[in-house]
Amino acid sequence: MAISKVERLVNLVIALLSTRQFLTAEKIRASVAGYAECASDEAFSRMFERDKNELRDLGIPLETGMPSRFSTVEGYRINRDAYELPEIELTREETAAVAVAAALWDSPELTSAAQGALLKLRAAGVQVDPESAGTVTAVPARARGSEPALQKLLAAVDARRAVRFSHRSAPTDPWTDRTVEPWGVVTVHGRWYLVGHDRDRNAVRTFRLSRIGDDVDAVGPAGAVHIPEGVDLRARVLAATRGGEVAGSARVWVADGRAYELRRLGEEVRRRRIGERDGTVLDVPVRSWEWIGRVVAGQGADALVLDPPELRAEVQRILAGIVTGSATTGEDRR
Repeated sequence: MAISKVERLVNLVIALLSTRQFLTAEKIRASVAGYAECASDEAFSRMFERDKNELRDLGIPLETGMPSRFSTVEGYRINRDAYELPEIELTREETAAVAVAAALWDSPELTSAAQGALLKLRAAGVQVDPESAGTVTAVPARARGSEPALQKLLAAVDARRAVRFSHRSAPTDPWTDRTVEPWGVVTVHGRWYLVGHDRDRNAVRTFRLSRIGDDVDAVGPAGAVHIPEGVDLRARVLAATRGGEVAGSARVWVADGRAYELRRLGEEVRRRRIGERDGTVLDVPVRSWEWIGRVVAGQGADALVLDPPELRAEVQRILAGIVTGSATTGEDRR
């Protein structure tokens, strides 16, 4: 059975985290499950290059260096100090939330994949660090997308079959049925995207996997989908997610050490203390007022709209709906 892209990336992360050595591409091909299926050196080179870009897009600190002083071939490893989280302190509520998340992430399949990868590394003569052998952290959960949908889409891409699924353009939008000829699935900035020809719109479209339902069905015969030669899936996703023209700007206060999504979007204007909390005033460019309202509301008490008043009113409306239970989530609509 062919190994999916997700499994291959997990295997690669496990391998590069489990040794202090720099592993050459040749060693990785021989010891990491998923690469042995490559029909040629060129196919492996293209696949490995894509996988390295995927890891870097996910924020995984991939390093290059020489496996030994006598080597002339470059190797790879993950900087564990930069990859691991620093020591953090959690409240009782936060600890409970992390415990639930960890329980959801843990699975026999992942444990088996980790043990198998480490065993294969040892068999290939790679020195596995004993400190990391039992505590390897996998690819971040947000990169996995909707896992059932992802696996079905990857299988459809391999078989060159069209797919039918339910999709929504925003978390609060209703679900619609789409029929797509899939060209490929890529990650950009830590999110999975499907790129393909939308038969219903008769145009190339990009779909975020987190907004695709699990009801993905392959339709039509195998080999019916034509994937354009040399198509750059990543470039198409970047173009599609770049957004339209800037419609305006908002002044938003964010508390120190919080609301990092807003900090990435905006530019610091000045420091300001509100109540008993220190923070920063940001000038945030806005392409969609509805979207930025949801982002600010999602920060809770850690973000406050200073201007314009219309955006502040929209955030208050969203928060009031959540408190009263009248806010409709995407899961409720489904």
